Amino acid sequence: MEIKENIPLNNKTWFKTGGAAEYYAEPVSTDDYKSALDFAHEKNCEVFLLGCGANVLISDDGFNGLVIKPSNTNCEIIFADNDEDILVRAGAGTEIQNFINFCLSSNLTGFEEFSGIPGTIGGAVFINIHYFEFLLSDFLISARVINKSTGEINEVSREWFDFGYDKSKLHDGNWILFDAVFKLKKVDDIKTAFAKGRSVEIIRHRENRYPTERTCGSFFQNFSPDEINFEINGKKQIHIAYYLDKLGIKGELSIGGAHVSRKHANMIENDGTATSADILNLAKKMQELVKGKYGIVPKLECQLIGF
Repeated sequence: MEIKENIPLNNKTWFKTGGAAEYYAEPVSTDDYKSALDFAHEKNCEVFLLGCGANVLISDDGFNGLVIKPSNTNCEIIFADNDEDILVRAGAGTEIQNFINFCLSSNLTGFEEFSGIPGTIGGAVFINIHYFEFLLSDFLISARVINKSTGEINEVSREWFDFGYDKSKLHDGNWILFDAVFKLKKVDDIKTAFAKGRSVEIIRHRENRYPTERTCGSFFQNFSPDEINFEINGKKQIHIAYYLDKLGIKGELSIGGAHVSRKHANMIENDGTATSADILNLAKKMQELVKGKYGIVPKLECQLIGF
């Protein structure tokens, strides 16, 4: 497997900003991953895993180390638990929508709830993607992970991941997801047609509600209930977009080429001229405004790489 040098990353992220990777690899097999990790150990350099780049902001100075972009994209039905529950394996480099389409083509439903979310299976497991009441961890059964220190591959259960809101055990930086197994429902053609229509409608709704390019999606996490006191109808208001909306910054606040989206107050857009520094400085300004008015500081959901 080829290890490339000085590869631009701005065309590999949704923000379309950032510098170059010192080293870059696109492994497919477990041997490829081991070779890439051996290279990183020899060079004594950091390793960063990049999926579709939909939840990252890369420094204008780039990343000093090895960027690994998983390219194992195989999907396969591996086991029928019973007449209804089917197990499906997907490689870490598989794009979420491609996995959904594969499942629907086999009359397997459930994962269409994540339709339109940009990213790969690796990134989705890393952050435990969610949409309304659905979490990826509701579907994951097991996975194969690679130890970054040894290159050893281990099969682990859902419990191993210690999933939470926007988190998993992968955040400790010691493991790389190789592939994952999900349990989905086998249904008839009519229910599959309904699920396909639902997938199309979810995508239409997301495209109407959110910006779909030169952004990273939600820049800040929602608050946990123990962080806040403000309630609406007896229920704590945990959604960061509520507080940002109240500040009146949606579609108004900007720094350089970075703007708070007019569609959603928790999303920052690059107008095509922004640097990563513009985006980060705008995010810091948003944090300052929320802290100044409400006394709480939004936490980043977007990953900062190379800063």
